[in-house]
Amino acid sequence: MPTKFETRYATNPEATKQLDTDGLRKEFLISNLMEKGKINLTYTHYDRYMAGGAVPDQPLKLEAIDPLKAEYFLERRELGVINVGGDGSVEVDGTAYELAYKDALYVGQGAKEVVFKSKDSGTPAKFYLNSAPAHKSYPTKKVGMADANKLELGSLETANHRTVNQMIIGGIVTTCQLQMGMTELKTGSVWNTMPAHVHDRRMEVYFYLDVPEGQSVCHFMGQPKETRHIWMQNHEAVISPPWSIHCGSGTSNYTFIWGMAGENLDYGDMDVAKITELR
Repeated sequence: MPTKFETRYATNPEATKQLDTDGLRKEFLISNLMEKGKINLTYTHYDRYMAGGAVPDQPLKLEAIDPLKAEYFLERRELGVINVGGDGSVEVDGTAYELAYKDALYVGQGAKEVVFKSKDSGTPAKFYLNSAPAHKSYPTKKVGMADANKLELGSLETANHRTVNQMIIGGIVTTCQLQMGMTELKTGSVWNTMPAHVHDRRMEVYFYLDVPEGQSVCHFMGQPKETRHIWMQNHEAVISPPWSIHCGSGTSNYTFIWGMAGENLDYGDMDVAKITELR
């Protein structure tokens, strides 16, 4: 079968404190997302959020997996797609949307057939997928990098000069609860999302890309006064529970895709943790 999935159950902060390195990675790290000819999905019990990857060497149809108990994948869900590979397309109920590198697509609840295709199977598209439950159908919409709302944050002096590209977000795309975007760090900067924060009303998933060969990103998580870290490679994702900070530092500059869902769509709804108070 071209579609594989795994389930991750929610873990509370007290239990997380007892995890060793392997335990932490097993609970929160998502690896092997981008396998040629397959769709890999991780179904989490954090706001029923899903993250996955699709790498088509031939057309790959997005199928409902068993936990959904649905006739088709988007019967009660919405979907965000960002291409991190070669040129490709996503066909939604017969309409094709061409996606180049870093182009995004929002697919609304109720779309019955979603098919992923690569323009060239030798350099296939690599579609990063996020999905959340939806209560209403909104129009499918493509969002290129030129369409994104851009925020320039940080500085080279604090090693966190970055551009936040808000892509699947209010004002650009209307969604039920899904939000996605891409943050690109400038050369010489390595820290993302600093100062760190939590948002108890939303969970989040980070997906790291543009990590040069031989380099890594150290992702930080946990409660502000009880932090942990996970070393990550290119095209790996990490689950961030609502009670956890989420930030990272790389051995080089890199890019990451953030996706989130939960109680509200207020991007600025966050509780900042002072840098000097992190433990």
